[in-house]
Amino acid sequence: MKEFYTHINKKIYYFTVLIVIAIMIMGLLMGNPRFGKFDYGYFIHVGLVVILTACLLLYPKYITHVFRLIVITVASVYFYALFFLYPDTWSTFIFLCFIPAIAILFFDSKLFYFSLLLNSVFIMFTFSYIMLIDQGYPYIKQDLIGNVINFIGSQVIIYFIFYLSLGRIKKQQLYYEQIQHSERLKTTGQLAAAVAHEIRNPLTVVKGFLQLYQKDAGFSDDIKGNFTLMIDELNIAEQVITQFLSIAKPNKETEVETVNLKIVLKSVTDLLHSYGLLHDNKIELIRVEDCYIAANNIEFKQLLINIIKNAIEASKFGDSVFVSASREKDFVEIKVVDYGQGMSEAEVKSLGIPFYSLKSKGTGLGMMVCYNIAAKYKGTIDFQSTKGEGTTVTIRFPSKNP
Repeated sequence: MKEFYTHINKKIYYFTVLIVIAIMIMGLLMGNPRFGKFDYGYFIHVGLVVILTACLLLYPKYITHVFRLIVITVASVYFYALFFLYPDTWSTFIFLCFIPAIAILFFDSKLFYFSLLLNSVFIMFTFSYIMLIDQGYPYIKQDLIGNVINFIGSQVIIYFIFYLSLGRIKKQQLYYEQIQHSERLKTTGQLAAAVAHEIRNPLTVVKGFLQLYQKDAGFSDDIKGNFTLMIDELNIAEQVITQFLSIAKPNKETEVETVNLKIVLKSVTDLLHSYGLLHDNKIELIRVEDCYIAANNIEFKQLLINIIKNAIEASKFGDSVFVSASREKDFVEIKVVDYGQGMSEAEVKSLGIPFYSLKSKGTGLGMMVCYNIAAKYKGTIDFQSTKGEGTTVTIRFPSKNP
């Protein structure tokens, strides 16, 4: 999602920057009491205008955290320089109050807090300097407490503007990700609808002949073993096609019933017990309360089987997978915990994408089906994982009274 924050409309940006540069140049030439004297203060002003202009023009080519930090620092120095170079111009104090607003344009919380802290430190030294050394700021000195209150108030207002803007940006980012996910589902569904049936028909014919040859006494046991292997691979292909079809044409008329979590979890864990024994893995129900949800019993079992099966496959030889279920306010929360290989943050974000899988023979469709089932019954699936330490999957569904 980096492009979500870094993308800028260059035409609008450069048009705005040119206006800002024009205003800064006008400040140098028009009505400037130092213009014509060419003293050190005027050259400082000119130098800062040149540096800030260069930063603003170069920013679209170097959209980095460091360069943003440079822009904020240079802009802060520029406005404080105006304040000290032109003490009779009271409007420069307003610019000091709104320096952190520059960081809002970058939507970067770290830069904003840095700008807020830097400005607070600068203003503290500025007020101290005015009170103890320089008496040339009567509009500040005559009402110092009032100006301090105004400054604090301006910082609070800017903070709330940033807080609300960042919240909206995060919601927009989430909406953008949901649209992307919906587009992936739509594309996968169209692909499935177009080819699934056409692929399944020839596979069925090939599988039928292989099963026929497998029973033929004229073939040796070695050849029959090859037939068995080919049939197994065809079964995997059929399973992938079935998953495709469940995504392309989900059954919206499935019966919704009251599902007893305690009974379903016991049934699923008993079913997967022998599968776990293949790698000496145990499934342990550590705490299961009497909880109920509104869902289709078969689809809900399918979701749990996929999640627990993934946890078993990710676990190390001899490790256990822990399953718990409890009621949290108006929700039922199911946790599946393993201490296996774990996943990176990028891998977690990619779960549910078609054809993305951490398994050598995986298709990624299993997790997509799980997400679809959860969304269908207003549930959520959340992954918390650390590479090399394991994964905790939290499944939440609205609770239902029995």
